[in-house]
Amino acid sequence: MRILALSLDLDDTLWPVAPAIQQAERALDDWLRRHHAAVAERWPIAALRELRDQVSAERPDLAHDFTTQRLLTLQRAFAACGFGDEHVDAAFEAYFEARNRVQCYADVEPALAALAARVPLVSLSNGNADLERIGLRRHFAHCISAREFGAAKPDAAIFHAACARLGLAPEHVLHVGDDAHLDVVGAHRAGLRTAWINRHASAWTHADVEPDLHLRDLGELVHWLERRAA
Repeated sequence: MRILALSLDLDDTLWPVAPAIQQAERALDDWLRRHHAAVAERWPIAALRELRDQVSAERPDLAHDFTTQRLLTLQRAFAACGFGDEHVDAAFEAYFEARNRVQCYADVEPALAALAARVPLVSLSNGNADLERIGLRRHFAHCISAREFGAAKPDAAIFHAACARLGLAPEHVLHVGDDAHLDVVGAHRAGLRTAWINRHASAWTHADVEPDLHLRDLGELVHWLERRAA
């Protein structure tokens, strides 16, 4: 296995995403209570979450675009209270700023520095995290999101886009991620090599596909690359 670059998932690979989303929902609720109390009263966190789920179900064409789903949710919430769209961007910014205040796993920052010193890294995410805001952009040669590309993992096209951005054939790129289906099965079917980040000691359940690497964290990936270079 000759690996010349890495593609990395973000949410639940570099940081736990659920706390970030919950934090963002609270930040949005706080903002609404300060600036638009009527909207906050009509749309508490649970109700706004249900509205977003409704938007997602009604717009399968936006399955790859969480940002637009969230903006449409806010538009509907404000409209239901008699407001236009003039407050949507500010409300979304309150949400998005908090969504990007993630807490990386302890191994992530030293591992990214070590990995980036050896091979080019490209981020490959279905989510809308902003690596510039988070402070990790410097480690990545390229960043590809499902929203910008127009398709999400496990679609082979987004994996091939990462390889094209790197100028490499898929067999020379190792995709690293936590999601067995989206990351490992998707990358495998696109022709990439695969590393499963299994932070919670879960069982592998896809009998037809086996990851090239089973890893507890990114530190193990650093050690693997170091051993191959020795």
